[in-house]
Amino acid sequence: MLHHFAVLIFGAFAGSALGQLPLPSPPSLPPDASSGAQASSAGRVPNPQWSTLLGNSLYFYEAQRSGRLPSTKRVSWRNDSAVNDGSDVSLDLSGGYYDAGDYIKCTFPLSFTIMSACWGANDFGRGYDLANQTSYLDDMLRWGLDWLIKAHPSSDTLYVQVADANLDNAYWGGDLNIPSDRPSYQINSTNPGTDAAAGAAAAFAACSNIYANRSLGPSYSSPASLQNSSYAETLLSHAQQLYSFAVNASGGQQTYQTAVPAAGIAYASSGYGDDLAMAALMLAYATNSSTYHAEAQGYYKQYGLGGSNAVFNWDSKTPGVYVLFAQLAQAVPGLSGEFSQWQTESERYFDHIVNGQGTTKGGLLWYPGDSDDASLNPALNAAMLLTRYAPMASTPEKQASYLAAAQKQIDYALGNNPMSAPYVVGSNPNSPSNPHSAMASGGNNISEIDTSPPQEAYVLYGAVVGGPDNKDRFYDIRSDWPETEVALDYNAPLLTLAAMHVLNDSNDPFFTRLQPGAYDARRPGGQPCDHAFPCRSGLSNGAKIAIGVVVGVVGAALLGLIAYYFYNVHKARQYKTAY
Repeated sequence: MLHHFAVLIFGAFAGSALGQLPLPSPPSLPPDASSGAQASSAGRVPNPQWSTLLGNSLYFYEAQRSGRLPSTKRVSWRNDSAVNDGSDVSLDLSGGYYDAGDYIKCTFPLSFTIMSACWGANDFGRGYDLANQTSYLDDMLRWGLDWLIKAHPSSDTLYVQVADANLDNAYWGGDLNIPSDRPSYQINSTNPGTDAAAGAAAAFAACSNIYANRSLGPSYSSPASLQNSSYAETLLSHAQQLYSFAVNASGGQQTYQTAVPAAGIAYASSGYGDDLAMAALMLAYATNSSTYHAEAQGYYKQYGLGGSNAVFNWDSKTPGVYVLFAQLAQAVPGLSGEFSQWQTESERYFDHIVNGQGTTKGGLLWYPGDSDDASLNPALNAAMLLTRYAPMASTPEKQASYLAAAQKQIDYALGNNPMSAPYVVGSNPNSPSNPHSAMASGGNNISEIDTSPPQEAYVLYGAVVGGPDNKDRFYDIRSDWPETEVALDYNAPLLTLAAMHVLNDSNDPFFTRLQPGAYDARRPGGQPCDHAFPCRSGLSNGAKIAIGVVVGVVGAALLGLIAYYFYNVHKARQYKTAY
């Protein structure tokens, strides 16, 4: 007991010395999934179920940690891992987060995740305070930001990946036996990656805003209580260096997988105009600089970012650019007085979501191509942007329609769907029980992912899975990575959405209405039809034989008719020739 007390005191002191908020003691741990089937006793703000969901969403990131874990770790089944990352380049690149269900570390999607989390914690930060999750938010952000700082050892160098994606995907097992061959990949001035450098700059700038306590005005809450001016300055310095690197690299501008082809296996970037615009805007916000703002407007025009109906995700920042332009124009008119321009552009985008974007029969927003391998991510990001923009809508009717559309997607993700499945692990007895996660599965045989062990060894509380198919079916199969894999960026919009609801919603999340067994009663038969499972026709052998016979008979008849036709044509030609 005395030793445990000493560890807690040292941990709190160390955190304070670094300016980090002390973590609660005893730690806050996720409740059993059964609690998610129980309604709150009284409608109030903050709603305890939304507070738990926000806490679980942060807990997921602790499960994804790499490196030496602190004494304050909450995920008891996680171990120190990949502690020698960076040794191949004589740097300490240990730490950070494993990206998804395996053990690769990728800067580009991590930067997006951190940027999204900081942006949300700035706009709706009081939700974290009300839920008593601010210290865990600080812990989550710093674990990622401190690694990004290590990955940026000089002004024009950024490490964009650790571990080879192909080799990493071949390993299925726990965190104690991760293969040690983990190469480090960098971009630099002569071999640049404009998108990755700009994306990291946007993350650093967005987080400098929250640690500097920069509010976006009365349309939003106060930032989460993380104010730390020295840390904010450190983050801003990295943001400015990386932005300059993205713009001025001697090797010119190019996608980062051009310099590092290995990075294109998992996270190939489709362009960098949106990344430059987002970085410049976040820096304009952080520095109140009209120069950065003008550069963002220049990228908007140069790269034709207007008029897009694309998703918002790690590879597509354009819709977020619209909203941030509008926020800055409203909150800091000295930067730009063109609020009406950005309001018009934003509402064109959101009106398309409300009135024109396709959905599944069950109501999930569906973006062909983007939704196929992680259907919930585009929908939850759309809900997050809709809710963020709603306070700036031009009419009360538009505001109401945007909030209603967002709530429909949130409710779908949290159980109001044809499967009666809340797609957040551990939130309810009907949540997915087989997330595609090598570390949580407890298995070590890649050829028996689904059966060894029969039941997932550990509950990956708070993880958002990929989601259902375009027919609203969800199979909960461990190897079906399009539906069951988890990832850092999948959870990013849920953080902001949960904080929004803690701040404003006294009603429980939808999943509290679902009792045990609801998903099992609707579980689809057969197998999925996606990139993990080859599609099947669904026909029996007898049906296939019958179809073959019919095709054969019809084919023979057609051949007979064709022969008869050409015979008579030939005879007719002979007749004309004779006469």
